[in-house]
Amino acid sequence: MAKKETRVMVTMACTECKRRNYNTFKNKQKTSDRLELSKYCRWCRCHRAHRETK
Repeated sequence: MAKKETRVMVTMACTECKRRNYNTFKNKQKTSDRLELSKYCRWCRCHRAHRETK
């Protein structure tokens, strides 16, 4: 039988300009809430918090 997918692809959006800049994978079983990371936004031209979007 096939295993259930535990890792899903999520899209990261900048919290300031709301642009979707990054795609990444997360483990759904270990991280149930929304992921938030500090990443570089090329439109803001600085490091900002990027949050998981739908």
